[in-house]
Amino acid sequence: MYEEYAFKVTAAGRVNIIGEHVDYCGGKVFPAALGFKNTVYIRPNGTDKINIKWTTLDGEVTLDINRLDEYKSLDYGNYQAGSLLMWKKAGYPIVGCDMIQDCTVPFGSGLSSSAAIEVSTIAAMCAVTGTPIDRVKIALEAQRAEREYVGVNCGIMDQYASACGKAGYAMLLDCATLDCEYVPVETGDCSLVIIDCKKPHSLVESKYNERRAETETALEILGKKTGIKCLAELDAATLEENASLLSPTVCKRTKHVVDECARVNQAMTAMRSGDMKKLGELLNASHESLKTLYEVTGKELDALAAAAQSHPACLGSRMTGGGFGGCTVSLVKTAELDSFREYVLDKYKRETGYDAAYYRTEIGDGITVEKNVK
Repeated sequence: MYEEYAFKVTAAGRVNIIGEHVDYCGGKVFPAALGFKNTVYIRPNGTDKINIKWTTLDGEVTLDINRLDEYKSLDYGNYQAGSLLMWKKAGYPIVGCDMIQDCTVPFGSGLSSSAAIEVSTIAAMCAVTGTPIDRVKIALEAQRAEREYVGVNCGIMDQYASACGKAGYAMLLDCATLDCEYVPVETGDCSLVIIDCKKPHSLVESKYNERRAETETALEILGKKTGIKCLAELDAATLEENASLLSPTVCKRTKHVVDECARVNQAMTAMRSGDMKKLGELLNASHESLKTLYEVTGKELDALAAAAQSHPACLGSRMTGGGFGGCTVSLVKTAELDSFREYVLDKYKRETGYDAAYYRTEIGDGITVEKNVK
């Protein structure tokens, strides 16, 4: 049935190797786009209606291109409506069309299915209207959709990785400037492994926005004293000097940001030099910080990371994504992957009762566009 559609457009899910909850603080992050995609098959229909179907859902949603602000309460189609509304507000053309959306990014996994949906929907509209693909602009408007339409006060990392990823490369992304350096993912005799704890989560319903507010409080207080423009500019010595200005909770959140920003730079150095032992240590330290200082892990993610860390072939493991459910990313000796998988899934099931999911995927491209699907 796809041969009737004019374009096939994809955008990627992502894994963040390290640099969690620092993108909205102006820090550097180290994500990579995944082979998991949201694919949009699209054709113009000559009306003012956007008809959306899904390969994974029954039914269809119709959006009026003149009433895109009215669909926030939809169970399905709200991300598409919000993304296209922001694209329209940015001055780009929107036309009536038919879409089929096929998402292979596991929902609720923390691998950014939402960003993949937002980015691919805008890119598909670009394809059908003949608008040049500006990956960074698409990422920024997709982020606006998540923040202003869906209600998650997110940073730019997910949408940027979804739009701008390159196969085989991680991105050292400065979220304050959007400067991006592509770093080859070369892990020697090790592999990066993603495991989903399979605890359903929603960032809208979680404490994600609360954490964002806590970091904004820290910036407001410390900015007046130190002149920093974003929390990622803070160093450990300055934080220690001014810790008494912050509440104990806000101080913990701030310490995570400071330490995690340092870990990102160390991780890039480790990746470039092939020091997988050091990279693994940084993954472990990141998880511990997210657990004790930022408090966004939860018992399932903690159990999953601990199970991974206890296997002799694992050099390091941590939660990836917003937290409160989702996935871990682990650095594991490639020769021992089968043993690692069986051990971790069994240990995690015994401790939590959940059947975790072990994902095999590659590091892929961001936006792709193919014309005349056959």
